[in-house]
Amino acid sequence: MQRLTAIPLAHLRPLHSDSPQPAIFDHCYEVQEMFPQFGATAESLSKASSAVFRIGTDAHLYDDPEDVVKNVASQSLEVKKLVYLYLLHYAEKRPNEALLSINCFQKDLGDPNPLVRAWALRAMAGIRLHAIAPLVLVAVGKCARDPSVYVRKCAANALPKLHDLRLEEITPSIEEVVGTLLNDNSPGVVGAAAAAFASVCPNNLALVGRNYKKLCETLPDVEDWGQILLIGILLRYVIARNGLVKESIMSSYSPENYNSGNEDTYANFDLKEKANDLVTRIPGSEVADMVSKCYLEGPDKYLSRSSYADNGSLQFTSAKSDDDVKMLLQCTSPLLWSHNSAVVLAAAGVHWIMAPRENIRRIVKPLLFVLRSSNASKYVVLCNIQVFAKAMPSLFAPHFEDFFISSSDTYQIKALKLEILSSIATDSSISAIFQEFQDYVRDPDRTFAADTVAAIGLCARQLPNLASTCLDGLLALATPKSLNSESGYGEGEPIVLIQAMISINAIIKLDPPSHEKVIIHLVRSLESIKVPAARSLVIWMVGEYNSVGHIIPKMLPTTLKYLAWCFSSEALETKLQILNATVKVLLCTKGEDLSTFKSILSYVLELARSDLNYDIRDRARVFMKLLSCYICSHGAEEEEKHQPNDKDLPRLLAECIFRGQTKTMSPEPVSYRFYLPGSLSLIVLHAAPGYDPLPEPCSLAYNDNGPYLNTAVGVSSRDSYKVEDLDTMSRSMDEESTCSDGSQDSATGSSGNGMSGSASGGEDNTGSFINFSDVATSIKNQDGGSDENDARFGVNDLGELMSKSALESWLDEKPDSSHSSPEESDVRRSLARISIGDIAGRVKPKTYALLDPANGNGLKVDYTFLSEISNVSPLLICVEVSFTNCSTEAISELILSNVDDNSQDSSDGAPTTESPLTSHSDVPTLVPMEEITNLKSGQSTKRILHVRFDHHLLPLKLVLWCNGKKHPLKLRPDIGYFVRPLPMDIAQFSYKESQLRGMFEYTRRCTFIDHIRELDNDKGESSLTKDKFLIICESLGLKMLSNANLFLVSVDMPVAANLDDTSGLCMRFSCEILSNSVPCLITITLQGKCSEPLDVSVKVNCEETVFGLNFLNRVANFLP
Repeated sequence: MQRLTAIPLAHLRPLHSDSPQPAIFDHCYEVQEMFPQFGATAESLSKASSAVFRIGTDAHLYDDPEDVVKNVASQSLEVKKLVYLYLLHYAEKRPNEALLSINCFQKDLGDPNPLVRAWALRAMAGIRLHAIAPLVLVAVGKCARDPSVYVRKCAANALPKLHDLRLEEITPSIEEVVGTLLNDNSPGVVGAAAAAFASVCPNNLALVGRNYKKLCETLPDVEDWGQILLIGILLRYVIARNGLVKESIMSSYSPENYNSGNEDTYANFDLKEKANDLVTRIPGSEVADMVSKCYLEGPDKYLSRSSYADNGSLQFTSAKSDDDVKMLLQCTSPLLWSHNSAVVLAAAGVHWIMAPRENIRRIVKPLLFVLRSSNASKYVVLCNIQVFAKAMPSLFAPHFEDFFISSSDTYQIKALKLEILSSIATDSSISAIFQEFQDYVRDPDRTFAADTVAAIGLCARQLPNLASTCLDGLLALATPKSLNSESGYGEGEPIVLIQAMISINAIIKLDPPSHEKVIIHLVRSLESIKVPAARSLVIWMVGEYNSVGHIIPKMLPTTLKYLAWCFSSEALETKLQILNATVKVLLCTKGEDLSTFKSILSYVLELARSDLNYDIRDRARVFMKLLSCYICSHGAEEEEKHQPNDKDLPRLLAECIFRGQTKTMSPEPVSYRFYLPGSLSLIVLHAAPGYDPLPEPCSLAYNDNGPYLNTAVGVSSRDSYKVEDLDTMSRSMDEESTCSDGSQDSATGSSGNGMSGSASGGEDNTGSFINFSDVATSIKNQDGGSDENDARFGVNDLGELMSKSALESWLDEKPDSSHSSPEESDVRRSLARISIGDIAGRVKPKTYALLDPANGNGLKVDYTFLSEISNVSPLLICVEVSFTNCSTEAISELILSNVDDNSQDSSDGAPTTESPLTSHSDVPTLVPMEEITNLKSGQSTKRILHVRFDHHLLPLKLVLWCNGKKHPLKLRPDIGYFVRPLPMDIAQFSYKESQLRGMFEYTRRCTFIDHIRELDNDKGESSLTKDKFLIICESLGLKMLSNANLFLVSVDMPVAANLDDTSGLCMRFSCEILSNSVPCLITITLQGKCSEPLDVSVKVNCEETVFGLNFLNRVANFLP
């Protein structure tokens, strides 16, 4: 058989090309030779094959998808694969046709060929429609236990696609499948499961705890990219479970413990404090502490505090005694020499955070080896090494030669290497580093040369004993002989000169008196320095250090006269510094030079007042106001008369501004925003999407009775994914799965706090209010002869039930039940079955917003689902719609209609395919509503709508006409009202439940807390309190009946000596689906203490798989 890949791709050209081309299907005869058994369908197969080659072009290849989709049942693997690819790419454009193939996908899930099973699962997961999400979940659950490794890996890859649908109802079930796949024996499956875990539930670390040891053992065999994700997951789990390692760099330690050997040279290591614009001298140990805080809290949260936090509240463990930490470090050690640079970096990050300080050195050589790779990998690794070197300089100090610049390095890599060299420089290595710096300064790239000058200044401040040597070199750069020539500066030289001045200024700040000669040298070179930024720095030093030493004060008159003489020709920044320097000198001078400086200041201010730049003019006006006492005095007498005194407020303000202690500023471009090693955020220096700090240490609780547990689990592990009869699901899908655009819609939230729904059966209970019977967990021992009225629900005063003393006396009559052993009580528990009267009056309807007044020109439309059975057709749902006029004008001609009734909106309407919920073609989608002719301002009115939804997850598109204007609306369904009450007694319930086991039974767990508020209110209202169990039954019953149209079958209360234990309390509800009268049974079992949140187990038995799963998720969502 000739393979399709034999067709030359050169003959496959886009249909929209204007150039002459052969027909796209010139090779149809080859396809026909491939599939002679299909005869007339060969043309459609050729279209499918061509579609695969031309995916991504706008050629309208999906005009006739039925001819392609029907070949999904082909026995040929080539044809089947082509159709699967076709469906994946065009399912969103033609969802109805894609849904037609779901049954074939489900059948292919049981194919003996693992490739076919994997393709079918991948195609199902790729068709991202909300309507089939439950089916995909069941298929993924089945494939997660497939004997083929490839199929299980495809199941893991399908989980993120399923999670992207953002259906909260299926999230717990997805997480349970992730936990199953993490426990797989195949490294390939584990890697894919790690990717699914990171995408679906990255914070559910309890799933990792169950398989931690196995995951560590599997880690070296996982594929490269799976290793990266799995390493991060294991690291987060260990920290959340055991805490940080007290011997690691993440713990708070003193400088004495940190400094050893040559590390004492880093005691003056400076960093720029961007959080509060104050730069303080921070030793390397404090930098490490800062790094650990940023790792745990995130830089934004850490920098928002004004001071460092104490590590005392953190939980620490020991790497020597903690088995989990030792196992993690042991399994990641071989990965330090992986051929994948990203894996090396991830493993190095684990050792950097968790390894003891004496063992961190093992990450050095692997990281240096990675520097031999591509420039992109080199840059990423250098960004991480930069942080490591700042927190622990001695780590890379012996390997300084590895950071020397290479001619092939990009500018970004050169800059990082310079910063690392300046951080790890020591007394023994600084000479070799300076020799390299001398060559770098001569580099043709003057920007790189300027960075080198900045690195020299950083080394001088880090090693104070070498400051004089650094200053000599920097002065040579700042005042070169070539600058005295008429040719001026070469291209790029100003950058080097400015950076040299910045570095000199930073060194002088450390000890100004010892560098008096340097300041004098710079002042004498002012005439040769023509760069405005460099001149302004020198002038700033003149004003700042005007009283340093004995020579500088004597130079000031001449220097200021020179600056005043050239003021008019200076640049803006230089003029501003001349003004500031003159004021500083004047404020600090006393004696005979005061009059000279006054004259200079007056002259400069006069020039500044007439300057073209408004900044200069404004600065001059401010100075004239502040220093009026100096400017207005003339002569000796006037001078003494106007001598400033302590009460001269403007002068005091000027002194506070110009004579205050100068902030020490560091020019090094160091950021305090430290992010986790290997993360994208560390490269871009801001929190990238998806970045998450390390979890809080010891935040993961451990259950001593077993593995880590989740309170919300999905379908029960016993039979959640037992899909033996996929034909049943296919039949269900045929009945419940067509709508073209409903998968794009999301549910609308409630507009109020009221509870919705209603109860059926409004007759009062005239029989006995409470009946006791010995009820065992075995159904055979139950009494099925209870009266039908006793099984109904309602609202009589629950306080009339038997008191606690009567209950205890009843217990005394049966001592066997109260004194049974624990083992026996687990098998057989005494229960009291009660019947509750009519509670329909207490069911509060839940109201949803259909149209907001802001969008409806003052018209507010709300709707509420009713439990009434429609008198038009039993397939219709009754919805009460409330219209309120919130505007100041009357609204007329108000009516709701189906969107399909408007021909002009046919393009936006629902698909014309027959709805799966309707088996009768004569049932309308919406029964015509009676028109509201006039609705006055502030008036409200209600109408009952009889509607038929296409699907229990898809909204119904409506059009609201008012005042001649059209408002498109969406009426969103509530699956709780797609059923009607099904009266039955406990015997019938038990019999029907026994028929719906296995794949028709679904279980979820959740928490119920509504009863706590009721118990608190009952205590405060009166001294006579209701029984706690009855309050719980009432709260739970109202919650269920307010959100679904159900029939309360029975309530079983535990009868035991412990009156605060609800274990065994069971409520049973029954209903049937409107569309096909299929029964649906709900069993709710409680555990826990009455006064605490209760653990609720919800079980649904229903033959309709999709409906049952969605109904279960709905119940589990509204109960908490």
